Amino acid sequence: MRAVFGLVLMLGIALAGGAVYLTKDRIAQYQHAHAQAQAALAKVVPTKPVYVATKSLQYGQPLTAEDVRAVNWPEDAIPEGSFHEESVLFPENSDELRVVLRAIEKDEAIMAVKVTEPGEESGLTSRLERGMRAFTIKVDVSSGVSGFLRPGDHVDVYWTGRVNFAGQGSNGDVTKLIEAAVKLIAVDQSANARMGEAVIARTVTVAVSPAQVAALAQAQSTGRLSLALVGVGDDTIADAIEVDQRSLLGIAAQEAKVEAPREKVCTIRTRRGAEVAELPIPCTN
Repeated sequence: MRAVFGLVLMLGIALAGGAVYLTKDRIAQYQHAHAQAQAALAKVVPTKPVYVATKSLQYGQPLTAEDVRAVNWPEDAIPEGSFHEESVLFPENSDELRVVLRAIEKDEAIMAVKVTEPGEESGLTSRLERGMRAFTIKVDVSSGVSGFLRPGDHVDVYWTGRVNFAGQGSNGDVTKLIEAAVKLIAVDQSANARMGEAVIARTVTVAVSPAQVAALAQAQSTGRLSLALVGVGDDTIADAIEVDQRSLLGIAAQEAKVEAPREKVCTIRTRRGAEVAELPIPCTN
């Protein structure tokens, strides 16, 4: 009887020890898994809802609730002016919609600079910065860069005409850079930067200062304007450029040679035998 009791006691102690060991092992596994979870959470970047476009949006297109969706955006990389609340993007107390001012790609953040205020017009005036004016230039296939101009591009404006300077006669035709890197805001009657195939424009509209408006108006009325497309990201400053026919052909201007007036000399002739001699005398007039 005592032997059986001792055997049962030893078996109970063994089972209790095994249970303690298993419990410790389970606790250690749980602690390890919890530590891994905490480390993974520490690596997660904080995010914030940002509304993006569900499809490509074009200039002049009304912005509706079906055109946007909210996505989680890293807080340290949120574009300035983006929308985080639907009630701000689409005010509840207004039925008027915003209008797209600049082309927006699919999944691009909707930003305040690319859409109007609710109900605001999206005309050409919305593209003019403070102090700037819109001026239209007549172009054709050659002067308009063969139809490759798009709203948002920058161009150099060249003037070609005949110059006459008083007292110097005509210098012939001259081509001169009059404005550098002016911004196009419309081509013909379109301000859409995502135009399709190349279109031969008849007019382009640029954003310039009032002083530049006067210069361009004078140049357009006295000669012919041509445009040169400036590359994207080109921040070089164009120097004063002027070319005339002589410099184009490499012909150096020849200065007229003016002979100095000869001093008047008065003489008389005298005969000495067979010889005739001239003697200088003071001139009376």
